[in-house]
Amino acid sequence: MSDKPLSRNTSNGISRRGFLGRTGSVIGAMALAGHLTPAQAAAPPGPVSDGARVAALVIGTGYGGSVAALRLAQAGVDVQMIEMGMSWDTPGSDGKIFPTVTSPDYRSFWLRTRTKAPLSNFLGFPIDKDVPKYTGILDAEDFAGITVYQGRGVGGGSLVNGGMAVTPKRANFAAVLPSVDADEMYGTYYPRANAGLGVGMIDPAWFDTADCYQFSRVGRKHAQRSGFAWTFVPDVYDWDYMKKEAAGTATKSALAGEILYGNNHGKKSLVQTYLAQAKATGRVAISPLHKVTSVSPATAGGYTVTIDQLNTTGDTVTTKTVTADRVFFAAGSVGTSKLLVKLKATGALPNLNGEVGKGWGENGNVMCGRANHLWDPTGKLQSTIPCSGIDNWDAGGAFAEVAPLPTGIETYASFYLSITKNPNRAEFTWNAATGRADLSWQTAWKQPSVSMAKTIFDKINSKEGTIYRTDLFGGNKIWNDTLTYHPLGGAVLNRATDNYGRLHGYTGLYVIDGALIPGNTSVNPFVTITALAERNIEKIIATDLP
Repeated sequence: MSDKPLSRNTSNGISRRGFLGRTGSVIGAMALAGHLTPAQAAAPPGPVSDGARVAALVIGTGYGGSVAALRLAQAGVDVQMIEMGMSWDTPGSDGKIFPTVTSPDYRSFWLRTRTKAPLSNFLGFPIDKDVPKYTGILDAEDFAGITVYQGRGVGGGSLVNGGMAVTPKRANFAAVLPSVDADEMYGTYYPRANAGLGVGMIDPAWFDTADCYQFSRVGRKHAQRSGFAWTFVPDVYDWDYMKKEAAGTATKSALAGEILYGNNHGKKSLVQTYLAQAKATGRVAISPLHKVTSVSPATAGGYTVTIDQLNTTGDTVTTKTVTADRVFFAAGSVGTSKLLVKLKATGALPNLNGEVGKGWGENGNVMCGRANHLWDPTGKLQSTIPCSGIDNWDAGGAFAEVAPLPTGIETYASFYLSITKNPNRAEFTWNAATGRADLSWQTAWKQPSVSMAKTIFDKINSKEGTIYRTDLFGGNKIWNDTLTYHPLGGAVLNRATDNYGRLHGYTGLYVIDGALIPGNTSVNPFVTITALAERNIEKIIATDLP
């Protein structure tokens, strides 16, 4: 198999040396200019054609894939991105691209006939409902012991998360990525990622008076009265736009219950940041509703990639075969891991090592609610964008987002998503009988997360004289311990790959997404995924391109 270099045009592109030398100026320009809108981006080539030969094929358009595509394009490499989900750029009959949290419809879930909201009940009544089967934006993917929530569409998880853009404490970094130089990450790549993502912080003075953050101020009061550290958390929402929403001078978005199934206005997803920059190079093409099913060495060098094109009910309408000089796996922790274990087990890539599929974790996610006293209302109007958290990581192994409950009515409830130091790790394996990848996670493995989260909320309840809510998850459950928003691992850095994401056993195959991170980041993970991708792709461009 050849080690064919990526093809580049340096006559009007950017040479490798030029790319590396101009990185600082590129990032500075991004920070100063904000973000391009899709309308400002150059028109990219169309979807990939059957029989095409491409220099770089990126599987997925989430954080890692978007970083790789942008930096490769800036270095003069033509990039084809393959995305299983839709391109969310066409309004529905209601004039909006995305539905609200409280009114999910056919756009809300990936190929389900019934919604599966993370908060399944309210006031004891189930809230899920039947919907038409459609390639919707949120995938609630069920495994034996856990449901993994993932974004489906161009932009990946950036379409559906709350945008909490947290850099881990440096003291915790060695436990997150032990083989990575912390000085490089905190000196170069975390700042680069934050600039590229458009990370900002809420105005503290505005926060103290805004009706839409009363829920967060109650969370602050209760945390501090119990002796916990409470902190503002950065986000990728446009905070100036949020102020305009509150003032009634802009179309409401976060204040209209938009987030879980997409946000129509103020949120800076990858579509407005890295992907807009990538498309503006003219070197990046994106093929939505395309799913990679196989990658194998090509006889004449490079890799043969088989791709199913889907319709909006998930059926395959045609199958394409493409030859790629190099392939970047960026389908998210679950997508990348499932594909790699399939390729190894079925003989398409038999030389992948035994670490493929291992080291998967769920970032210790658990959810709970507390019932506050009537004199502690949390507000009828709640922004869908969380902006604060409670930190008990060092003492109790938990960090808790003070999360919204945007129901439009007063709930007297405080709601939290906790990230915990859960040590349990699962493995993906290929099940030949069912033709799918299984995950070995067990629901009982969430017990450490519950215990760690209780170090915060048991104490607050004791101090405030309050109790846990039992009407949010069905069956009088206090804890939602069967989900994760933050899947990580499955192709761990320096195990399944080398220390820069090159897969062992094959030249020209790379992992560049959250599958590289072994199960936990101590905070919301997307800034770390982005920063690690920035680090890795810079090294790959510098050393793998002649």
